[in-house]
Amino acid sequence: MAWENKGNDDVYSDEEIEERLKEELPDWYLESGWIRRKYRTESWKATLMVVTTVGHLAEQAWHHPDLTVSYAFVIVKLTTHSKKGVTNRDFELAKRIEDTLMWRPPDGSALEGTPSDPRFAYIRYKSD
Repeated sequence: MAWENKGNDDVYSDEEIEERLKEELPDWYLESGWIRRKYRTESWKATLMVVTTVGHLAEQAWHHPDLTVSYAFVIVKLTTHSKKGVTNRDFELAKRIEDTLMWRPPDGSALEGTPSDPRFAYIRYKSD
């Protein structure tokens, strides 16, 4: 794959971005020079938990996304402003956000996971 030899500050072409998203982050998409993902939530409380989680990860990475926040969704947008394009920084943070927000305890875990009762609904998963 053409993108595998990119350095941390190298800007990806649109074709390289599409290829890497398809392979690593299939729920993310390229639009107007940003990689984006819309996380659907079940409530304002869940939306705020998503925003706080993304904020924590971004601050730890010192790489800050743009967010669009609404009652039932959060859109995360990443680009490297100083490079005027998408770089490895964006992909690494997107992967960390995706892995953290979409994590669920595996079957057989001591952790129960969020109950299926709608009163406790949090983030919408593909399997829901």
